[in-house]
Amino acid sequence: MKKWICISVILVSLLAFRNIQSAQEWASLFDGHSLNGWKVGDNAGTFSVQDGQIVVHGPTAHLFYEGEYHQHNFKNFELKVDVMTYPGANSGIYFHTQYQQGGWPDHGFEVQVNNSHTDWKRTGSLYDVVNIKEVYVKDMEWFTEYVKVEGKHVVVKINDKTVVEYTEPDDFKPAPGQTSHIISGGTFALQGHDPKSEVHFKNILVKAIE
Repeated sequence: MKKWICISVILVSLLAFRNIQSAQEWASLFDGHSLNGWKVGDNAGTFSVQDGQIVVHGPTAHLFYEGEYHQHNFKNFELKVDVMTYPGANSGIYFHTQYQQGGWPDHGFEVQVNNSHTDWKRTGSLYDVVNIKEVYVKDMEWFTEYVKVEGKHVVVKINDKTVVEYTEPDDFKPAPGQTSHIISGGTFALQGHDPKSEVHFKNILVKAIE
């Protein structure tokens, strides 16, 4: 009897370790050849897949992750995405958002992608929360944008350089009707800002923090 109890304890421990290990591994949200697991409403043609990359070029649109991983609901996580901008491009990576048919997302935060657009809020900005003017990377060169959310703390890095650290105040209250800048939970989205912008994304990896 004791022998079976010991075996059962070992099996349970191994299963728990496997679950913890799985949660600590990076998972890809983009298969490299299709938009399976992603959903876009208006202006769906803004997004296409070419050479293992999501190409964003066209009228304003947003591509939301709606796949099975983590039931596309992330609260605490690490996200890293390889990005390349064309001159004058503007885009963004949203987190804690949710699908909507059109317009600018009503929920979530946008991490800016913009090295040379007329908007002065540059790549790495936590848009309209912590804005940065410095340009850390160049158009036509791949760079990695990293976002970590743990509790009420947000970190944004560009090529391993920390450019934003933000902690939501405990007494934070959004303006009436504004729900976009509340740390809560949700999915990710990529932004197609305008027809003159072209941005490429690849290696979209996430690690859930349990």
